[in-house]
Amino acid sequence: MNAPLDIPLHTRTCARLEMAGVCYGKAGVDILKDIALDLSVRRVGIVGRNGSGKSTLVRLLCGLIAPDRGHVRVDGVDCFADRRAALRTVGILFQNPDHQIIFPTVGEEVAFGLRQLGHSKSEAQQLARATLDRFGRADWYDRSVQALSQGQRHLVCLMSVLAMQPKVIILDEPFSGLDIPTTRALRRELDGIEATLVHVTHDPVSLADYDHVIWLSEGRIEEQGSAESVLARFVERMEREGEQDAFADFSG
Repeated sequence: MNAPLDIPLHTRTCARLEMAGVCYGKAGVDILKDIALDLSVRRVGIVGRNGSGKSTLVRLLCGLIAPDRGHVRVDGVDCFADRRAALRTVGILFQNPDHQIIFPTVGEEVAFGLRQLGHSKSEAQQLARATLDRFGRADWYDRSVQALSQGQRHLVCLMSVLAMQPKVIILDEPFSGLDIPTTRALRRELDGIEATLVHVTHDPVSLADYDHVIWLSEGRIEEQGSAESVLARFVERMEREGEQDAFADFSG
């Protein structure tokens, strides 16, 4: 039997996130307008109301879609144009793990991304086992994904992403629908990750200790800067709007 491959799960540098003059629309509707970013920090939070463009922004960062205008780079990589490099650069944790998991067993799921990076089948299996072992889940390798709880499936997705050692991990509302103990457990895991995190959320409290926060409003950056200053004004605005007719936009 081969010796275990000792490859660290965590990266140790802050990736650079760049967007210049980025616009994106769909079906004639402008979703993002003139987005400009240039960041090299460990933790980035993104807040905004429903429909503000948060999920579209992270899909652009991941290279899942291309901008209509402008350019997007993650640590110098155009993730839409160079999908192979994108695999090593960006990983994403979706809100619903069932939209991410495609294999019947945990081991197959964790090994899949490693195979996409060019590892042989045996190397991918070995690295997958090493990843599970580091999380204290070595006995999950042959376990059916369907036998796991929602929170456990979230953890499988996180381990699958970390096994690939991306420089940036994007979290798109990862705690939505989870109970408090599961949320806290996943947050503890994420707190130990040294890759750059980009966290989309409706919960400003979870971003209180982040290095940089971006507030999106109607497809534009309303404000960006320190968590303390941006979140204070964001919460104030949301409370003020909450006292008004929140359904006014739905009137005929």
